[in-house]
Parts: sequence; C-alpha cells; structure tokens
Amino acid sequence: MMTGAALFLAFLVVQRLSELVIARRNTARLMAGGAREIAPGHYPVIVAMHTGWILSLVFFGYDQPVHLFWLALFVLLQGLRIWILATLGGRWTTRIIITDTPLVVGGPYRWLRHPNYVLVVAEIAIAPLVLGLWWVALIFSVLNAAVLAIRIRAEERALRPAGAGARR
Repeated sequence: MMTGAALFLAFLVVQRLSELVIARRNTARLMAGGAREIAPGHYPVIVAMHTGWILSLVFFGYDQPVHLFWLALFVLLQGLRIWILATLGGRWTTRIIITDTPLVVGGPYRWLRHPNYVLVVAEIAIAPLVLGLWWVALIFSVLNAAVLAIRIRAEERALRPAGAGARR
C-alpha cells in the first residue's frame, strides 16, 4: 500500500466512523427532546451507498498515487465540513430529524439551503479523484444524486408545513 493512499483512506474511514458516532449521539438527544425522524425508509440506502463508496475507494485505491490537486480541493472541503458541523452543533445528524425550533440560518446556511448536501456531493466526486479513480467518482456521483433527490424532497416536504426543524 502506498503511504499517501493509506493515510488518505485511513482519514476517510476514521472521519466517517467519527461522524456516525456524533450523529447517533445527536439523534438520540434530539429524539429524547421530542424531535421526530422523517422518511427513515431511505436511510439504509444512504448507508449502503456510502459504505460501497468507501469500500470501493479502499479496494481500488489502496495502491494508487495521490493526486495533489484533488487532495488540495478535498482539504478545502474539510473547512466547509467544520463550518457546517460548528454551525449545526448538536443538531447535525445523518438522518432527517425535525424539531420544533427555528431553522438554522447562520453560517453556510445563510447562503445555501443544503450546504451539507453540497459538501457530500463534492466529496463523493473528489475523494476518488485524489486516487485517480474517475470511474468510482462517476458511478457514486450518479448513485448519490439519486439518493439525494429522494432525501431532499422528503426533507423539504417535512420542513414546509411546520416552518421549523433541524437543517442538514
């Protein structure tokens, strides 16, 4: 395994697993506070798609050279990730969780309705390109677009009537 590829893949795996821990903790706290989950049926598809993406990166990318241009773009995206997580705080989850509190309108949500989805779309495409796996970027970008079309519609429907909820 090439050292650069190993470090990049290890970062991705640790990052995604850490996010699952944060998301579970936040989801449990929000639900205990009276929040409700919307459209949970698509969540296993999202998990499967992201798992397949990571496994594809590891399986096909473990011995690939790191392309510095794409790595630099990926690093820039991590700034957006930190900004999103800091803005949402305890409201950040991987599920659609609706609360009776006002929508978050600060940070990146001031300019984008769904900055976390923009981030994920960019990462799904750019992370494989770091390892030269353009076909992984293409396949999973198409799959991600299909899943996000379902998810964003469900989230928008859930937020529209109440006018309040947890933004993702």
